[in-house]
Formats: sequence, structure tokens, C-alpha cells
Amino acid sequence: MQEVVIYTTHFCPYCIRAKRLLSGKGVTYREIAVDNKPNLRAQMAAMAGRRSVPQIWIGDCHVGGCDDLMALERGRKLDDLLKAAS
Repeated sequence: MQEVVIYTTHFCPYCIRAKRLLSGKGVTYREIAVDNKPNLRAQMAAMAGRRSVPQIWIGDCHVGGCDDLMALERGRKLDDLLKAAS
């Protein structure tokens, strides 16, 4: 399984929802909290092209935010992306 990285803030309901979906699938992820860390948020924004959280990567693939993650799940594509070879 590829590494999953999720940039979050602690009280973001979309971050909580995305983490809940991943945890429910048994996915271990690396969470990077950007609360009060403008340098980390700027780094995330430079990579994602967005400043909103969450921003999620599965391996080298930038998934996007919570809505994007949920769309992959609804389309039955999330499990394949999680299992894809690095």
C-alpha cells in the first residue's frame, strides 16, 4: 500500500471526515497539521495549488480535498488507488 499523507487542521470537519474514511478502511496515514504553521501551509499550497484543508496525497498522486476523496470512494476507485504499486 502506498503512503497516504493528509495535511489538516485540528478542528476542520472535512479533515475529520477524510481521516474517518481512511481509518475505516484500515489505512495508516501520516497527518501533517498546519494549524498556526504558515510555512507548512505555504509548502502544502505550493504542492497542491490550494490553501484549503485537507489536502491528501496517496503516493505521488495528489487526490485533493475531502470531496475529492469521497468521490473516489463513491466511484469505487479509492481502493485501487490505495493498492497501486508505488
